[in-house]
Amino acid sequence: MRPELSRHLRTREPSAIRISQIRHARRTDGTAAINLAIGNVSLPMHPAMIGRMRALGAAPSPFAGGVVKYTPTVGIPEAAQAFLNVIASSGFPTEGLHCQITDGGSQAMELVVLAVSGPAGSAERPVLLVDPAYTNYGAFAERLGRPTVTIRRTLGADGKFTLPPLGEIDRTIRARRPGGLVVIPYDNPTGHFYDRATMVALAKMCVEHDLWMISDEAYRELFYTDDSVSSIWGLSESEVPGITGRRVSIETASKVWNACGLRIGALVTDDRELHERAVAENTASLCPNAIGQWIFGALAHEPHEALHRWYAELRGYYRKMMRDFTGALRYAIPGLVVSSPDASIYSVVDVRAIARPGFDALDFVLWCAEHGAVEDAGRAVTVLTAPMAGFYTVPAGEPNPGRTQMRIAYVEPPEIMARVPALFAELFAKYEATRAHG
Repeated sequence: MRPELSRHLRTREPSAIRISQIRHARRTDGTAAINLAIGNVSLPMHPAMIGRMRALGAAPSPFAGGVVKYTPTVGIPEAAQAFLNVIASSGFPTEGLHCQITDGGSQAMELVVLAVSGPAGSAERPVLLVDPAYTNYGAFAERLGRPTVTIRRTLGADGKFTLPPLGEIDRTIRARRPGGLVVIPYDNPTGHFYDRATMVALAKMCVEHDLWMISDEAYRELFYTDDSVSSIWGLSESEVPGITGRRVSIETASKVWNACGLRIGALVTDDRELHERAVAENTASLCPNAIGQWIFGALAHEPHEALHRWYAELRGYYRKMMRDFTGALRYAIPGLVVSSPDASIYSVVDVRAIARPGFDALDFVLWCAEHGAVEDAGRAVTVLTAPMAGFYTVPAGEPNPGRTQMRIAYVEPPEIMARVPALFAELFAKYEATRAHG
């Protein structure tokens, strides 16, 4: 006899963004992996952060004497000021904003799900997500026993994701009465960019229906169109009367600052009560990462002009790589739908028009992780991607659009990314051949 695990833990499976890496780690044949399944950025951090990291053992670092104490649960003031300085550098006012430092953006997501929704089956309201939605929102809601409801975008043959008409969104809100709407203006997983007009329209719906508006701004400033920077903090009372006091943003050091493993994020809001209650909730976790806060805090002192140069360099880096990659991938696999790389660091690929009937992206992704191999520069390699079915919430009995889709993250250096289209095409052809003869 052995103790029994809870039903929740017994039914847990790795997320769509981690499962291929876990399965590949079991291989023993020496096949290397190009891991494009997760947004694990391979660029160096901002120079000011690198400077602090290298000087952790010297004054004025608080860790010079080897002591690492708890910080306040809300985080150290300098780290909060760093996030506010970053928001201000994009041209947005920060007066009246409350900043709580968290262990990565992920912990901020979990706190906001707790803040705006109630247990399933209660009279409290669900969280409204835009499908395909970043997997962690659904995972945290399920972990916490919180309900979700979704509106669904559509990926056209032209590679553009489009939101449903506002009237359809309005009907969903009236029918399901969500407590908050989550938007990702520089979208993960799709690369869809929510311009200012879209943010204003959605904000007006939040005011009309008394919703919190939660904006995940992990990739703010990473957009590759001719639009201007988009943010919940750019929404004014003159444009959206009543928006003040219902805004929340999720911030992180992971993406724009290339510090995924630092695990520093923030929950920023213009509502004092939400801020104070979220801090109270997080006292059980004691405090965020002390060393990470100190390193990220360097950005509190960076002038906006220097930050603008940083943003421009990143946009130039990703814009070229992503446009080259998507063009090469469409050429390598005729008929493949590849989402337009308008923002963030991801594209969705869809084989719906070219795959044999019954194609399942999860099965293909796991085949690549466990068995797939092609030659690249004299060695056996495979490519890891994320199956998109895990990014959709689909009622029982309905087909999942993600069944033929995969997400690709632009996280390897350009010289490696340039080799991926041919490698991915060869893996896809080999997989389809095994299905044809299997």
